[in-house]
Amino acid sequence: MQKIVHTTFAASLALAFSAHAAQPVNKAAAPAVVQEAPLRAHLAFLSSDALEGRGTGQRGGELTVTYLETQAMAAGLLPANKGSYRQSVRIAGVKAQPQESSVSLAAGGKPLALSFAKDWVWAPGDARAVHDMDAELLFVGYGITAPEEGGWDDYKGADVKGKVLVMLVNDPAPTSAEPARFNGKGLTYYGRWTYKFEEAARRGAAGVLLIHTDASASYGWSVVQNSWTAERFQLADADLGTGMQGWMTDAAARTLFSAAGQNLDKLRAAAEDKSFKPVLLNARVQGQAKAAVRTLEQFNVAGIVPGTDPKLKDELVIYSAHWDHLGMQGDPAKGDVIFNGAVDNASGSAGLLAMAQEAVRHPAKRSQMFLWVAAEEQGLLGSAAYAARPLWPLNKTAAALNLDSLNFVGAVKDIGVQGSERSSLGLLAASTAKAMGLTVAEARPDLSGGYFRSDHFSFAKAGVPAFSISGGHDWVKDKAASDAKRKAYGARYHQAGDEYDPNWDLSGMVQQAQYTLNLGRMVADAPAMPAWKPGDQFAKARAN
Repeated sequence: MQKIVHTTFAASLALAFSAHAAQPVNKAAAPAVVQEAPLRAHLAFLSSDALEGRGTGQRGGELTVTYLETQAMAAGLLPANKGSYRQSVRIAGVKAQPQESSVSLAAGGKPLALSFAKDWVWAPGDARAVHDMDAELLFVGYGITAPEEGGWDDYKGADVKGKVLVMLVNDPAPTSAEPARFNGKGLTYYGRWTYKFEEAARRGAAGVLLIHTDASASYGWSVVQNSWTAERFQLADADLGTGMQGWMTDAAARTLFSAAGQNLDKLRAAAEDKSFKPVLLNARVQGQAKAAVRTLEQFNVAGIVPGTDPKLKDELVIYSAHWDHLGMQGDPAKGDVIFNGAVDNASGSAGLLAMAQEAVRHPAKRSQMFLWVAAEEQGLLGSAAYAARPLWPLNKTAAALNLDSLNFVGAVKDIGVQGSERSSLGLLAASTAKAMGLTVAEARPDLSGGYFRSDHFSFAKAGVPAFSISGGHDWVKDKAASDAKRKAYGARYHQAGDEYDPNWDLSGMVQQAQYTLNLGRMVADAPAMPAWKPGDQFAKARAN
């Protein structure tokens, strides 16, 4: 019965919006204006208990994909993948099984009494269920190779094949002599744990163990515990990672280094200078590591608004948002187990649907794609899968504009465009804001590497100018109350309490969606595609 109700509801909305989309419009007389009513309707349904938190590999995720492709069709989008709105994303699910494993750390010839979750965590990075480990530990500082940073190279030609690399999280701090090195106070991609795993795999290492501190990771050990003791996901078709990936607490690292005859503080200090050389530790990883592994199929959903210009229609602007959240977790006997993800990211997915409805009625010179990606919460997997097998040539993709967690508080006088300054999108972003009577929100140091943690980053790595549009903080109404409302969301983020409230003022959400559509339209109608600024680390990928 429940399945019939869901299907009927989706079909009813499809008919309603299809009728709306079919109405003729005088394109010269009226601009594309994002409507609140469809945005609110989509938001309410996407974050409802009916979709069970839109979890990766869960029934609610399957229902979400069906809903999105139905609504894409209703809005008048053309299927982007050879007659289909779906793009397959094959994912491997991996869950460490410490109770069935014998893997351990030894230093100075003696085993260390470290407990899984409490002191360290690990899982395979190559989706293999069993690994027999007997590998030396090599400390490689930050594990960074960055030629553009004065020839920085933590590896110095060391042979790391078959070794487990121990690394610091984050990147080297700025100095008085080099205040701008590694983006000063801001985090670069070299500081992200994802880069460190990738670089180790490229060099043939057997594994990686990262040393955690709250300051360097920008979150506590409990975040690592929760993530690495649960099932983790990776692309099944991507390049394989190392056989072991993991973290250890700072206390565990100190125990390890001391038993291996080394001083962690001195090695940390040495790693701050580019003259640092890897240090082989008198320590090993030994034993058998087991994990439960499964493969599942998820889907990106993509629809196209064809361009109107005979030449420029072969180029594309992408609007993206991730449809997934955390699904159903926990024990129903202990309370709410549905992590609805209303703000994160039913809001962005709903915003794209409302934008698509208007874009179809007001096409631009370049083509436009509306892309709902899977498994963002699992590590940007859906957008990474798209970038690896794009439905439109990446060298013909002008820009990717991403929406993640829209403004549910109220209208603002500013808009967040951090990351746009890396390319000529920055000038277009400022012009779009000015035309809407908005200011560009003041840029803040990216201390936690936010630019590298949302779906636009998958496109940036592939060379496409990209960033995420965020809500501002200069509220039109009642600054104190609005600040408090926004701050209170922090306690609901990634919790079961991120639920839709019908009393929300969606003026700020509509404003954010409208800004994104306007900016995309400006890109789509511009004479030339945006370009990275000279020297930006992603410019090279575009040139290639």
